[in-house]
Amino acid sequence: MTKYIALLRGINVSGQKKIPMAELRELFTKVGLENVQTYIQSGNVIFESLEKSKAALEPILHEAIKSHFGFDVPVLVLKPEELKQIFDNSPFRQEEKEKSYFMMLYSKADEALVEELSKISYPNESFLIKDTAIYFYCSTGYGKAKCSNNFFERKLKVVATARNYRTMVKLLSLSE
Repeated sequence: MTKYIALLRGINVSGQKKIPMAELRELFTKVGLENVQTYIQSGNVIFESLEKSKAALEPILHEAIKSHFGFDVPVLVLKPEELKQIFDNSPFRQEEKEKSYFMMLYSKADEALVEELSKISYPNESFLIKDTAIYFYCSTGYGKAKCSNNFFERKLKVVATARNYRTMVKLLSLSE
């Protein structure tokens, strides 16, 4: 069995795309996954599977959610060691890291778009794009930031999903 973490994009936000976690766990179990557990309502699922390819799991989970709940939800599947690598590669010092956001890209962004975006700067905000992750810190808080997950998606033309430091720590802990 291989352990995985599925990150769902944009569920249970402002009453949109409501997915009860108990129902989501049941759905994941029905498609053949084992030891399914969720963490908070924002679409974090830890599970085990006989499937060795995370790329094979993503469309299965996407279609199961679409069929069962009736709407599209982008699904990113990572192995715990991949999430840990993203977490460990944060460029911020510990104090900033604890208040930062990790945005996982569903595919690698075009280098020209990354280069263009890297020229943008806003006061109190800093970010770094590495491969399939964006590390974002805003000293005034994410709610006041100009750079948001949607901002990065628009500029890079790639689907992304964001998690804060505490959620990353918890997901890594649950997936050990």
